[in-house]
Amino acid sequence: MSPLDLQNTYLDLTTPHVADAVVRLGIEVRQAPPTVRPLWQETHVVGRVRPARHVGSVDVFLEALERAAPGDVLVVDNAGRDDEACVGDLITLEVQQAGLAGIVIWGLHRDTRELHTIHLPVFSQGALPAGPRRLDPQPADALVTARVGPHAVTEDDFVLADDDGVLFLPLERAAEIAERAAQIRDTERRQAGLMRLGTRFRDQVGFSDFLAAREREGTTFRQHLRAVGGAIEE
Repeated sequence: MSPLDLQNTYLDLTTPHVADAVVRLGIEVRQAPPTVRPLWQETHVVGRVRPARHVGSVDVFLEALERAAPGDVLVVDNAGRDDEACVGDLITLEVQQAGLAGIVIWGLHRDTRELHTIHLPVFSQGALPAGPRRLDPQPADALVTARVGPHAVTEDDFVLADDDGVLFLPLERAAEIAERAAQIRDTERRQAGLMRLGTRFRDQVGFSDFLAAREREGTTFRQHLRAVGGAIEE
């Protein structure tokens, strides 16, 4: 899926819609730790992963941009360190000028005021004034694989991130995931609309029938929801 198609396909899909779709499709749910948050509310970004493993110098980010394409998302692996900021305003401007869609950092940023002015979507674990005071050897795969929390991601993955967090998804299944997520989104919107008009969710999904089926057959609520076409938890 091209960067433009990815943007258009996921424009109206949230991370909860997509996370539920991934569960239904039997795909591993890979998400950043909940400490990785957007710098401002109502942020939404999608794009192919452009990995970069930080070892103390910003040249790895510049090298990653040499390999990047417009629409990519720079995914920075700084091992979740809380003793240094690794991305600031100049790198963010460089990423923006390269046409990337945003930055996800497993670590910290700085220059918060300037980053708000630049307004490129940035997800980070927080801010810290001091940058790195180390320079470690750069691994051979520093531009191939980035780790965010327990998950390793590559350019075969794409990022979807919003106010609820960050998901990493297989690029080859982007269309399939989006189709299922759109079905879940539309079902939830229909249910919410009926609830606003006075129809309880319990009535919409036949909750009393579920209770009887659970007693009789051990049916789970998720099994019942799938049978009746409801959505609320996955």
